[in-house]
Amino acid sequence: MRILLFGCSGFIGKKLIPSLIKEEHEICIVSRQNIDQLQLNSYLNKINFLKLDVTNENNWVNENLINKLKDSDGIINLIGEPIADKRWTDIQKRKIETSRINTTKYLMKSLKSLKINPKFIINASAIGFYGTSLNDEFTEESISGDDFLAKLCNKWEQEALKKPFFTRLVIFRIGIVLGENGGALGKMLPIFKLGLGGPIGDGNQWMSWIHRDDLCGLIINAIKNKKYSGIFNAVAPQPVKMKEFSYQLANSLKRPNLLPVPGAPLRFILGDGAKLVLEGQKVISLRLKNNFYKFKYPNLQNALSELTKS
Repeated sequence: MRILLFGCSGFIGKKLIPSLIKEEHEICIVSRQNIDQLQLNSYLNKINFLKLDVTNENNWVNENLINKLKDSDGIINLIGEPIADKRWTDIQKRKIETSRINTTKYLMKSLKSLKINPKFIINASAIGFYGTSLNDEFTEESISGDDFLAKLCNKWEQEALKKPFFTRLVIFRIGIVLGENGGALGKMLPIFKLGLGGPIGDGNQWMSWIHRDDLCGLIINAIKNKKYSGIFNAVAPQPVKMKEFSYQLANSLKRPNLLPVPGAPLRFILGDGAKLVLEGQKVISLRLKNNFYKFKYPNLQNALSELTKS
């Protein structure tokens, strides 16, 4: 299939793109970055590339983009300003919000105005949709929370639901993605390798995680399998608390698991963004459990053993 990719130039995309090529899909990446910044040198002869900032509504009249939309069998939209990289100032929160909501709105508006009906659209969301809780368990049937991320994800999904009538829409509410050289684990590994790691905060917050290979596997399955339609929690079957995650990571590295990292310095550094690491949610997927996907890494011990073996 010919697949158009938005926002697939980061941590997830670097694993997803080789997976799509292996499946013999023809892919075109739309990114505001230069192609040499994407670190995809070994695949350059197998991908098409369009440098364009699609967060700017004016760029949706670009002739090359319109032609790519018309030629594509399906679309994968993972675009969004990184959530955990900077302090959540008011300006940064607006970037986080508009990069997701506006871009998805422009995409659906363009498809409808051009009368384009892709076979499928796979759109990202996040488990932040549910808000945070120490005690509640959330499934695809749970209602939205009311904090910043919950409201953001809700608005994001509402824009995605404005897709063309005949297009199959899959929304993945993505958990904490674990992979080497990036994401949450990439930030924690250097500290734990030095033997200085420990749980963050009191360690009782839930971590609903997924191995990056399994997230890419879900996306590949959703392309091929028409039973994938609607909303799915993209999380492994066994969420853990932060203190268990810390213990398993230290154990995989054969390093000590030391005292907790206090929450106060993180709140000072990250502002409201500290909620990402100090608070969490226990999320499971009834829809994946009942129907579709066999996880390669269903439990944390196996996932971390694979990711720390080098």
